[in-house]
Amino acid sequence: MAKTELSKLIEAALVGEEVVIAKGDKPVVRLVAIPQGKFKLGVLKYGALGPGPDFFSAMDGDELAAWEGRG
Repeated sequence: MAKTELSKLIEAALVGEEVVIAKGDKPVVRLVAIPQGKFKLGVLKYGALGPGPDFFSAMDGDELAAWEGRG
């Protein structure tokens, strides 16, 4: 039943209803709405950590030796 009613179950969870999906007589999953407005991707301002490493620049001799296990 959950497969065919998933949209309705999601809507119920979004309005605060407790939604528990069971397999047989055993509860296995609880649908919980994610609070909106609290999840934020990219919380730092661009450049706040300074310039990143230039992965395409050549290594100096000591750095290359250490990378290759010779130093």
